[in-house]
Amino acid sequence: MKKLAFFLVALSLGLGAFGQAKLTLLQNKVEIDKQMKAYAAAWGKANNVDMTIITSGGDNGDMGGMLKADYAAGELPDIFVIDGPDAYAQWGNVILDQSNEKWVAQTSVPYKSPEGKVVGFPVAVEGWGMAYNADILAKAGVDPLKLTNLAAYKAAFAKIDAMKDKLGLKSVVSMAASTGMGWVTAHHNVNSYLSNGLKFGDKSIANLALAGKVDAKRLADYADWVELLFNYADKAVLTNGTYDDQVGAFMTGKAAFLHQGNWVDPNYASAKATFKAAYAPHGSSSAVTDGVFVNPPAWYVINKDSKNLAAAKKYLNDMVFTEAGNKYMVVEAGMIPAFKNIKLQPTGPLSRSIQDWAAKGKIYSWNQYLLPEAFRNDTLAPLYNQWALGQIDKKKFIELFTAAVATLKK
Repeated sequence: MKKLAFFLVALSLGLGAFGQAKLTLLQNKVEIDKQMKAYAAAWGKANNVDMTIITSGGDNGDMGGMLKADYAAGELPDIFVIDGPDAYAQWGNVILDQSNEKWVAQTSVPYKSPEGKVVGFPVAVEGWGMAYNADILAKAGVDPLKLTNLAAYKAAFAKIDAMKDKLGLKSVVSMAASTGMGWVTAHHNVNSYLSNGLKFGDKSIANLALAGKVDAKRLADYADWVELLFNYADKAVLTNGTYDDQVGAFMTGKAAFLHQGNWVDPNYASAKATFKAAYAPHGSSSAVTDGVFVNPPAWYVINKDSKNLAAAKKYLNDMVFTEAGNKYMVVEAGMIPAFKNIKLQPTGPLSRSIQDWAAKGKIYSWNQYLLPEAFRNDTLAPLYNQWALGQIDKKKFIELFTAAVATLKK
């Protein structure tokens, strides 16, 4: 009998913490796909969990569409991400309340339901402005600290453009507005209109949009900014470029500026780049704006109907409370941790720049996700693409943007 008991104990230990559990995680950060899959494989092996990571991002960013298809097929992932109120409104009925999880006490930026329940685990703290190659700007005699409004950017872009051959540049800005990159324009870039220059937490322009109205002066400035970026971008990248095309041009020194966030630090590392890089504010206003956009990019949520809830909860907690989890988030994935107990800090230059801006309190909100997902993807994104292709001009963009916002009025 003792031998049988010993055998059963040994068998249970051999099967790991969760027997033969399976977990599927759907995430949207293509730049950490390899790192996340490597960590998940190691974690799965240690816990005897068959981990599957599915990534929707980069040139294939229809996370909402994938979730809807999975839900219709009865195959909703055990863990997936939401990016704000619109996504929560769609999936709140299947999301688990995580209020009692250990990690909650270690972060100030969880996602909370309208009722105040903690439902989302912050993936990281991220931010963006205009990433710049400090070495190129120094050679061109451009002071990045003065890039705080539209006029300053116009002068800087013109100066650098005149020196492109000397500086070894193909374009001043690496910017993509192709059909597959609508998340760059209609998610991130439009946030300049919604948030730039406003006190952190100020949702007034987003709320105005949700009421079907635009701030005409603000929109005119913003359209000038989009026009400037488009005019000084590599046309091939702008109109038909992939994520790798856009980021690669900056990392290889072929563009002085990049319209992406600190999530591209892994690309900086993989390219073995050595130039100094940091962020300047967006120049979407004629007035001076001295800050960048900072927030968690998304939150991991757990499917409350998952057959492997214990494993899903442990996966998230282990990222916060184990050495391997901390190393994955900060060292391997290069993310800024959203948890106060994690002492590791990212080494990537763009992440350090975001931390510097945040430490100074010079940050603006992410308000783009207050707008409906379908509106961003299906209505706004095509407008930027049409403009990039020359099918409409700035005047028409403003007209169509205004008309599109009017459709949001309930």
